[in-house]
Amino acid sequence: MVLVMAGLVPAIHEFRGQKDVDARDQRGHDEVVRSRLKTKATMKIATWNINGVKARIDTAKTWLASASPDIACFQEIKCVDEAFPKTEFEDLGYNVAVHGQKGFNGVALLSKLPFDEVTPRLAGDSDDVQARYLEAVVSVPSGVLRVVNIYLPNGNPAGTEKFAYKLAWMTRLKTRIASLLANEEPMVVAGDFNVIPTPDDVYNPAAWVDDALFRPETRAHFQALLNIGLTDAFRACHDEKQRYTFWDYQAGAWQKNQGLRIDHLLLSPQAADRLVSCEIDPTPRGWEKPSDHVPVIVKLDL
Repeated sequence: MVLVMAGLVPAIHEFRGQKDVDARDQRGHDEVVRSRLKTKATMKIATWNINGVKARIDTAKTWLASASPDIACFQEIKCVDEAFPKTEFEDLGYNVAVHGQKGFNGVALLSKLPFDEVTPRLAGDSDDVQARYLEAVVSVPSGVLRVVNIYLPNGNPAGTEKFAYKLAWMTRLKTRIASLLANEEPMVVAGDFNVIPTPDDVYNPAAWVDDALFRPETRAHFQALLNIGLTDAFRACHDEKQRYTFWDYQAGAWQKNQGLRIDHLLLSPQAADRLVSCEIDPTPRGWEKPSDHVPVIVKLDL
């Protein structure tokens, strides 16, 4: 921003030094100045279920150095806050916020921009101790960007208390997101949703009809998020089938492309208006000791 403003100074001085410019031209010039001062920057926001940050630290660092997202949302870090390898990521130029839990769950945010606000835990159930939600705000050239990083419960087996917890968690998420949408600001809700939205997002829909990730109740709750104003960034950019973000470690799922699309980036209207692209990066799934998920990256003009 400083460079843009500095570049404008000579032009502004030269313009104001012209005595023969009328008021209409002055107003026109001022509008151009304001427009140029609002120059946007393209930001990359990524989501990735890392499946254990300690086991995947080298993979994560390699990918971050190559892809260079401005913000990365990690899920399933599987460690407490104090055990998260912050310095490893700070050395790459990232600010780090963590909401962890011993042995499983846990979410982390990495940002090249400093955090203005950080909010862990999803409101609505004081008894819920699972580390699945981390929200932050950063300042961007156009104002602010809010990022919500989630690791939504799996919910299997369907019909059990685990499934009830999943649906209740999704209801709480909708309530929180609805309140945030009232801010009318760019927002990205990112993470491992453990939701297969449509039959196009799974290699064999018939085999998943009774799974908690694909149950009608689960999909209805996901659709409810879209109904209140969120946009599925990937589907806004792509309509092709068999584009997945997860392949099980078992039965050669990766080699056979038997995958699921369960990692999502949902955008508020103000973020959707700034959408440039959204892509799945399958490359890390083929690396040594990979996560069973791969990164998804959205680009926004902010």
